[in-house]
Amino acid sequence: MGRGNGSLAEVDGVLNLLKPPGMTSHDVVAFVRRTLGVKKAGHTGTLDPGAAGVLPVCIGRATRLAEYIAGTDKAYRAEITFGVTTDTQDAFGTVLAEADASHLTRGDVAYALTRFHGPIEQVPPMVSAVRVGGKRLYELAREGVAVEREPRRVFIHRLQLLDFRPGPRPVAYIDVVCSKGTYVRTLAHDLGQYLRVGAHLSHLVRTRSGPFLLSEAATLEELAAGKARVLPPAAALGDMPRVTLSGRDAARVLHGVAPPVRVPHPDGTTVALLAADGELLALAEVVRGGLRLRKVFS
Repeated sequence: MGRGNGSLAEVDGVLNLLKPPGMTSHDVVAFVRRTLGVKKAGHTGTLDPGAAGVLPVCIGRATRLAEYIAGTDKAYRAEITFGVTTDTQDAFGTVLAEADASHLTRGDVAYALTRFHGPIEQVPPMVSAVRVGGKRLYELAREGVAVEREPRRVFIHRLQLLDFRPGPRPVAYIDVVCSKGTYVRTLAHDLGQYLRVGAHLSHLVRTRSGPFLLSEAATLEELAAGKARVLPPAAALGDMPRVTLSGRDAARVLHGVAPPVRVPHPDGTTVALLAADGELLALAEVVRGGLRLRKVFS
């Protein structure tokens, strides 16, 4: 339902927001807290300050779902400029190298993209939120400290070349669908290295975060005007398996007792437990066909 900008201190839910470029993800969370008068709020996965797009923000007890949204696949529309390499791998860093990339063709880029499908390894950029020795990499970068970073395995589900603009500094426009933890900046950088001309990410929009779509995201102006919709916590579940419980079993769950139901899912699967009216009661883990409660939303 729509919400005004009065206090929503008792509200539990998720906002699907459109982060504008120039704000950090934490800036957006602070804006939500001030605008709605809520104390508990948190985003579900950092979006770089220069990027725009979908940033789900959890409110109240729904903040306990943030890790599950953060773990879902993401989709992006990216602009990659070839012939210029930067220290941050995007348009906001210092230029490290330049090259004439006028020989690049659309076919060259299309073929190179095929080399980055599926499971790949990425070295996180120094300017990132990854922790090393208790510190964020971007904090170390500000101090002028460079450290070795272990490669991380991520999965690229889809890479589609939408358009290509040739020239001394060619530009490619691509759609990316990828796993949690993928750095599109690093993908752009590595693509430039593969093509031996260098490249950086010149623009980025996140078009999907789990079940949350750009076409349904509210702007911060709409939030301030009371036109943003606070979605129920169950909206964050995406394709997570669900079990709807009877009244008696629902009461058990709210008292911290796992319901005596059997589920046809492998051990370790996370399952959402819902009341008959669709309210999210708890998250449980499948153990030998039964359920073990993990998070109860009472």
